[in-house]
Amino acid sequence: MSDPVLREPLYVQPGHLLRRAQQISASIFHDELGTLATPIQYAVLCVLLTHPGIDQVSLAGLAAIDTSTAASVAMRLEEKGLLTRRVDPANRRQRILELTAQGRALLVEANDAIERLHRRIFEKFTADEEAVFMDLLQKLVDVNNHQSRAPLVPTPRAGR
Repeated sequence: MSDPVLREPLYVQPGHLLRRAQQISASIFHDELGTLATPIQYAVLCVLLTHPGIDQVSLAGLAAIDTSTAASVAMRLEEKGLLTRRVDPANRRQRILELTAQGRALLVEANDAIERLHRRIFEKFTADEEAVFMDLLQKLVDVNNHQSRAPLVPTPRAGR
């Protein structure tokens, strides 16, 4: 049996580079925010800030996470006092989510850390390089959204 031949070296494969970029971003996130919130918890809180009173299914679509993850994250955030969950009177199987004052305060507290994270990620980029990278990254995410296990699903109320 012959040795396999890679079509392209591991260190230039897009999937590997994207995994590494996410690994680096998560590491910097934890450096800057510590135990305030995980990246997914932060995303959920941000979605609730801009879409108060949405249900857990809509939250999952807007945060691009699966519905079971959305439910467990919402439960943990409720336990921490960062959001409230109440039964939707129109659909008793659904939960309506709202940020608490403590959840809003956490987002305010996180602002400086998120700014530092942004600066650290792009510290070796020029402003033009950052803009091009972000445009291309957004395009990569947008054109491949349908291939995700948990695609972004804008709600009719939410738009994009």
